[in-house]
Amino acid sequence: MNREFIHADFLLDSEPARELYHRHAAELPIIDYHCHLASAEIAQDRRWENITQIWLHGDHYKWRAMRTAGVAEHYCTGAASDWEKFQKFAEVVPKTLRNPLYHWTHLELIRYFGIHDRLLGPETAGDIYAECNRLIASPDFSCRSLMEKSRVQVVCTTDDPVDSIEHHLAIARDASFGIQVRPTWRPDKALAVDKPAIFREWLAKLEESAGADIRDLDAFLAALQTRHDFFHSAGCRLSDRGIETVFADDCPTSAAAAIFAKARAGQPISATDVRCFKSFMLHELALMDAGKGWTQQIHYGALRNSSTAMLQALGPDTGFDSIGDWPIAEGLSRHLDRLQQAGGLPKTIIYNLNPRDNELIAAMIGNFQDGVTPGRMQFGSGWWFLDQLDGMTRQIEALSQLGLLSQFVGMLTDSRSFLSYTRHEYFRRLLCNILGDDIVRGRIPNDLALVGSMVEDICYRNARKYFGFFPADSE
Repeated sequence: MNREFIHADFLLDSEPARELYHRHAAELPIIDYHCHLASAEIAQDRRWENITQIWLHGDHYKWRAMRTAGVAEHYCTGAASDWEKFQKFAEVVPKTLRNPLYHWTHLELIRYFGIHDRLLGPETAGDIYAECNRLIASPDFSCRSLMEKSRVQVVCTTDDPVDSIEHHLAIARDASFGIQVRPTWRPDKALAVDKPAIFREWLAKLEESAGADIRDLDAFLAALQTRHDFFHSAGCRLSDRGIETVFADDCPTSAAAAIFAKARAGQPISATDVRCFKSFMLHELALMDAGKGWTQQIHYGALRNSSTAMLQALGPDTGFDSIGDWPIAEGLSRHLDRLQQAGGLPKTIIYNLNPRDNELIAAMIGNFQDGVTPGRMQFGSGWWFLDQLDGMTRQIEALSQLGLLSQFVGMLTDSRSFLSYTRHEYFRRLLCNILGDDIVRGRIPNDLALVGSMVEDICYRNARKYFGFFPADSE
């Protein structure tokens, strides 16, 4: 090769872009305010035997690509050896050109393993596998060391209200580890009356964790509040909702109580009652967040478990979800408006999975800014199928045109992998390239101090101030 593929100026097409990235973005710390890392692995400072365990165990992005390339399930989620799985993935990597996996794969090989002189493919698989594994076996290659190497300051995991969060508490007591690992309240199952068996099983766990006898709706809400209080005491400052769309039907407390009683008894719930109960609970849960000064995150739009055969064979979250197209505008507007009228609208980040909604969300958040907290309502970064060059670009463009990009809290990994911090680098390079292109075209001033300060805000400072992770910032 005449030039390394991932070089110092990767994705930076102009001199202003290069200046912005290298001087204002590259070395900033990372606040990863939404991810799916396992807190137990951080508490135990997990180590791995080989790169397959880091890369391919649980990564449905890679599994989808492998299946599309004709790789049998045996090599994705099956009983094949770790070497065989890596070998099959290596054979697929050259076929992922123009898919973000191609960029992510080589960014991770360079940043964490120092492999910059070869591309991964069938001919290089053996050497790369051996070289990576030698590093993995070294004393300083563990999940904590990877986080420290990536300049991470805060990570927020994703946690069910019934979780003990014992590992978060253990990490907080460990003075030898300076990275904040905070839980995030994810009460999706509190809405799951459309799945009575799952709801009842989860309800029993809530009773145990809250030390409560949950016989009616009032006791249900009280138990959730107990757990909400406990999460707050453990450092939680964000919640999250993983929903199809935002429900905001009229649902008085009496109706919600009757629906809860039916779900608790294992009785089927009508579609109308499901919407009613979810509307009621989304409102109540947001009020809890507002009462604590938390930020609520709304991830909506995933059409999950599309393949019944593979759901039955492998279970959920194995790579068979896609973009959905539920209506969103009216329900979201009603939800936010009701909270505002009740004096209980928390700081909110909205993530859409369908790019058709970009302008809709960028316009919607402007209706509910409060004139006090900068960027109180946020249009979240490109998520899941959209955390790639085009998806992130379109999100940035919509937010820029209809809101204030300068107030954006920036990127997150949304990942289960300790190698995914390169996604922050990916985002920062893209952001700097967009702004650098604007400078070249004369669309914004050729003032690198002015634009560079905005880059620093978006990549780091805005998130630091917005979430209140550092008490000194609010003094």
